[in-house]
Amino acid sequence: MNSILKPGITIALIATIIMLTACTNLKTPATADVAVSNAAVSNASTAGGAEFAPVEMRSARDKLDQANIALANKDYKKADDLAKSAQADAKLAQGKADTAKAQAATAALQKDIQVLQDQIDHANQ
Repeated sequence: MNSILKPGITIALIATIIMLTACTNLKTPATADVAVSNAAVSNASTAGGAEFAPVEMRSARDKLDQANIALANKDYKKADDLAKSAQADAKLAQGKADTAKAQAATAALQKDIQVLQDQIDHANQ
């Protein structure tokens, strides 16, 4: 028997090994990005994203769902891209929620300051 592989078979084997390695290398980052995006969506929801940024939250959840489907289908590039986009949408939603809460707190403080100022003015008359 001939122990040397034909060049075509050798190339095919090398190409298969490279493709399998590439797929494995894409799986880990995609899985990690989906997990990070899941946490970002959860944090944004807890921060009030659904109330203050419903469009962004819906987009983040939809993209996260699609990323999970792509991950299950072993389409790691698509899963990674969707997860990163979901994370960006979730961070935007959380930022909008944080901003809205800060503005509400500022308005409440300004109202309290005005009440105190009115009481001081009334007491000095």
